[in-house]
Amino acid sequence: MSGEPLDATDRRLVAVLREDGRASISALAANLGLARGTVRARIESLRARGVIRRFTIDIGGALEPETVRAVMTIELKGSMTRQVIRALEMTPEITAIHTTNGAWDLVAEINASSLPAFDRVLREVRAIQGVSNSQTSLLLDTLRG
Repeated sequence: MSGEPLDATDRRLVAVLREDGRASISALAANLGLARGTVRARIESLRARGVIRRFTIDIGGALEPETVRAVMTIELKGSMTRQVIRALEMTPEITAIHTTNGAWDLVAEINASSLPAFDRVLREVRAIQGVSNSQTSLLLDTLRG
């Protein structure tokens, strides 16, 4: 992925695609208030830059018993919060990112398709410039929610 930062429109487009990766160009354009050609061009640019690597679906955990789910707490160096969040947003297995208080600066929810994929995500997050420490807990079973 290039180091070129995403503008506000690209971030909104990525956010909408996170919610519905199968949304049509017309639906995306209507949602964002943009022309279809603009949305198409932006998606192609995001793909070319490596921001969008693939389009996927999210099905319920009961249908994916092999999914590795976890919560990662992340400690940041200095004032790198925005840069780290942008890097985390580019990892498809990270399904949510939360700011928090206390010893940890961020909490990331991870859904990986396998243990090797989960291991790759851990390595990628730990390699992000600005991440000084992390701790990960696997989610074994959902009791409520």
